[in-house]
Amino acid sequence: MHRVIDQAVQVRLIATAPSTHAAPAVLHYQAADPLAVRMSFPAEISLDGTAVDWAFARELLDEGLHRPAGRGDVRVRPSGPERTVMEFHSDEGIAMVQLRTSDVRRFLARSYRAVPAGSEPAFLGMERDLAELFGAA
Repeated sequence: MHRVIDQAVQVRLIATAPSTHAAPAVLHYQAADPLAVRMSFPAEISLDGTAVDWAFARELLDEGLHRPAGRGDVRVRPSGPERTVMEFHSDEGIAMVQLRTSDVRRFLARSYRAVPAGSEPAFLGMERDLAELFGAA
């Protein structure tokens, strides 16, 4: 029961200049890690030429659709009715991207069908328990 959800999304990199440029990214969710969401960016858009993955709480992404959320490395906030802004903070600086809110909502809906809100604790350790049951551990 290893349920994985990937959704390709188009993000707009927000620069200090007035222009933005579109880039691909992937939102990733797996039932085996039910509290987390990952967002992956390809190497061609990173400063050092390597792919970059960020992990953060699914609840943070959901809350950020309605009001500013997050105080740490990842922050999410609405930007009008059709866009959501995500900020990724690191020692090297801050990257800001803008996504279609409809893409985020669709991704979250799929993740909540796989693991309903509030039922995450039941999925923690499920893979290990199944492996032990079938003698694979």
